[in-house]
Amino acid sequence: MQGRTVQLGDLQIEVGNEKPLRIVFRGKSNHREPDAVLRPLFHDLLKNATTSGTGLELHFEQLEFFNSSTITSVIQFIKELRSRRVTTRVTYDAAHKWQKVFFDALGMLQKADGFLEITPVAP
Repeated sequence: MQGRTVQLGDLQIEVGNEKPLRIVFRGKSNHREPDAVLRPLFHDLLKNATTSGTGLELHFEQLEFFNSSTITSVIQFIKELRSRRVTTRVTYDAAHKWQKVFFDALGMLQKADGFLEITPVAP
């Protein structure tokens, strides 16, 4: 599971080997049915995180675009991580207006327990 790259059209997802587990999203997610690839990947990541007790770092800074289908998959994944109490850090590039709007809205899932942190990268 760790140390691999998943390709879905123009979207590339790199899964690192470090702890917390670093997942980097690059390119554009414009696939019509991304759930077919993302759901099994997210399931494996969740299983790995809960089994090993390690947290996740989701990096979206290099993502150029993602469609509503991808957004839905990402939101469901983050909600599942939150409900399973997996410490998750999400970073994004606030210089991209669409990222700022999306991740600011996603910030409502953050709570004082510290299991989810959503932060922009420094310019």
